[in-house]
Amino acid sequence: MMTVYLSHGLESGPGALKIQALKGVAEKLDDCEPIVMDYRGMEEPQQRLQHLLEVLAQRGDDPVECVFAGSSLGGWLSAAISTRQPVLGCFLLAPALGLADYPESSPIIQAAHTHIIHGWGDDVVAPEPVIERARLQRLSLRMVDDDHRLHTSLDTILFDFERFLRQCSAPCEYPL
Repeated sequence: MMTVYLSHGLESGPGALKIQALKGVAEKLDDCEPIVMDYRGMEEPQQRLQHLLEVLAQRGDDPVECVFAGSSLGGWLSAAISTRQPVLGCFLLAPALGLADYPESSPIIQAAHTHIIHGWGDDVVAPEPVIERARLQRLSLRMVDDDHRLHTSLDTILFDFERFLRQCSAPCEYPL
């Protein structure tokens, strides 16, 4: 069973459009359990990261068998958790990389599979730090003609997410 942790952004919540749409994709797949995180009332990135680590520990999930997906601050959280221990997958939507007030503004992602979707017109998280992280680590990156919310690109996101989850759940032909 592959567990998929879904993390919303700073000013969003567990009922957000993208998070619920991603949850719907994960629910359709066999052997895939989505966990929608709730960070409401936790303003600091480090506080949210600690909460995610606590939920992971309480559930007893092995990170190497988990996918972490998130938008904006949720994308940063998904990347940041992989800096502590390798994970199966990171699916990052407009991840909050390169922001001075975040700890680890350019986390080194340790995931067997990573896919990033970012908008050219993002005025909250500039595309350049995200493109640079993808370039440095040779990560899959899809740039779209959209803003930070990525609502215009929802169909593309859901298509990519389903493909990504299928890749993550496929038997590994080589050791990680």
